[in-house]
Amino acid sequence: MAKKIKDPGIGRSSNKYAKRFINQDGSFNIKHINKPSSLSASYNYLISISWMKFFLWVLLGYVVVNSLFALIYTFLGIADIIEPTGNVFRDFLNAFFFSAQTITTVGYGAMAPEGLLFGIISSFEALVGLLSFSFITGLLYGRFSKPKSNIKFSDAIVLREHNGQDCIMFRLMSRTANVMIRPRIEATLSISQENEDGTSYTNSFYKLNLERNSITYLPTTWTIVHAIDELSPLATFDRNSLTQLNGEILILASYYDESFAQEVHQVYSYELKGLQKDRGFVPAFHYDDEGYTILDHEKLDSTTPRKQAKT
Repeated sequence: MAKKIKDPGIGRSSNKYAKRFINQDGSFNIKHINKPSSLSASYNYLISISWMKFFLWVLLGYVVVNSLFALIYTFLGIADIIEPTGNVFRDFLNAFFFSAQTITTVGYGAMAPEGLLFGIISSFEALVGLLSFSFITGLLYGRFSKPKSNIKFSDAIVLREHNGQDCIMFRLMSRTANVMIRPRIEATLSISQENEDGTSYTNSFYKLNLERNSITYLPTTWTIVHAIDELSPLATFDRNSLTQLNGEILILASYYDESFAQEVHQVYSYELKGLQKDRGFVPAFHYDDEGYTILDHEKLDSTTPRKQAKT
């Protein structure tokens, strides 16, 4: 008989509107409110977002800062930088280009500040540029040096007979050509059930026994297997009711990454309602004529129907 374990940090209380604990991207499904802002939070955000968002923020900051200084130069009189054109928009563009040359310390020589006031403003802008580019350089280093797991989990999770009993299976692989060293898996089942009062729900947690929870290295794929035997928390449910449960399998994967010379972690989850019954995973690797192992990343999610063994 399966034994409940203590709350792993998710929380025991729930309700009928509660969503999954862990999103598909590995983030926890939590919305923060009334959270005080801080510079460290901004730093963490900028090194964690996608590259496209990061460069969009850099571009936006570059345009905003140059536009601000361009407005100052235009307001004070563009004549101290370059001959006015008589068109406000063209003068603003010239001021913007001068600001861009100043903040990047390029200084082509076609435009130069005249007078003490413009010299002070342009000198201050050059300082802002140096600090800004130093900050962006630090962010780039942080993005490249931040340890990040490269585990790719299959979208599919299957329920099929294996070695004479029903088993839940999913698999994983490395997104890169790097071999994972000593990968290990911890799987926790969360089941949300309605209380007797009919108005509240409680989360119950169980540790799932796996066929193997660790291996020495992973160059190809690894299929994780949980047998629904007498020790499984799912043993009291028939296979047709499993997908009706408000259950989620919480995954913690860890391995040693040679690129960062340290252990990295990744979280993921599967909902029981997503179980694919009587299907098996298609082999994702094969051998070519020269004996090399060919790993097809696109086949990680591929499944095929499997017949149940006759009893």
